[in-house]
Amino acid sequence: MKSLLARRLVQAVPVLLIVVCLAFLLLRLAPGDAVDALVVEMGGGDPGLIARLRAEYGLDQPWPVQLGLYLSHVVRLDLGWSVGFSRPVLGLVLERAGNTALLMAAALSLALSTGTLLGVAAAQSHLKGRGWLDTLVTGFGLLLYAMPGFWIGLMLIVAFAVKLRWLPLAGIATVPSFDTGWAYVADVARHLVLPTVALSLMYVAVYLRLMRAGMLEVAGSDFVRTARAKGLAPGRITWRHVVRNALLPMVTVFGIHFGMLLGGSVVIESVFAIPGLGRLAYEAVTKRDLNLLLGIILASAVMVILVNLAVDLLYARLDPRLRGPR
Repeated sequence: MKSLLARRLVQAVPVLLIVVCLAFLLLRLAPGDAVDALVVEMGGGDPGLIARLRAEYGLDQPWPVQLGLYLSHVVRLDLGWSVGFSRPVLGLVLERAGNTALLMAAALSLALSTGTLLGVAAAQSHLKGRGWLDTLVTGFGLLLYAMPGFWIGLMLIVAFAVKLRWLPLAGIATVPSFDTGWAYVADVARHLVLPTVALSLMYVAVYLRLMRAGMLEVAGSDFVRTARAKGLAPGRITWRHVVRNALLPMVTVFGIHFGMLLGGSVVIESVFAIPGLGRLAYEAVTKRDLNLLLGIILASAVMVILVNLAVDLLYARLDPRLRGPR
């Protein structure tokens, strides 16, 4: 496990370097920059002012020089200055990253647990000849997969926040909030219910079908028939042998979905007005704040690499053949 961890950490360095370089080049190829957006907000400016602003922010240099300067600052954990927010990029990203990580952790946990349970129920009903339950569960999963997340979010807001008034409409916490301790935790949890459900429902359908297919495949394996011949309890066979081996493809997809959730969080955070990385990226695009966008991309890449590292370690834990030579 230690050698696997070391290999993955070494591989992460060139991946981050490639991500930063590609993002930098693509953003520099886009028309306009932060100075253009700043001048528009100011109501215009003379060419001399625009030239001084570009020189101050280093935008008058050739792009190889800009890239080299940016990489030298990144090594020192300096992500530059946000022109649109007039703040250091690192502080902005760290301030918002916690909310996004909390939302994605809640959404993935809900999707994985619900999808696993529904997939087990569908596979068990199929194996026991109760086809109606299998059809009902898989049909429900297909319905969830067909509904876009932003539409689900809007319908949840109308139903539970506007009509019933059971849950908060938007935000991550009540403003102004004087709650502390467990009262504050409960307040944040209430605000996360609707966005978590909206973000996770599509992935519930994916995990449901993966678990169902995996269980049906593993249930016919030789070691399962051997366990039945030994007289093991059906519940022990299902959860210790069948489910554990059927989880392997789900663990792999779990790491991939974390990156997809970062993209989906842009829409969900905008719908529910959650101050996270997704909404910050949207604001950075509207302000043409390229430094802030680069910081968000770098932070997202680090989060995805760390999650996939955890997935690799978990996969090696479930399947010892992947740990490599001792």
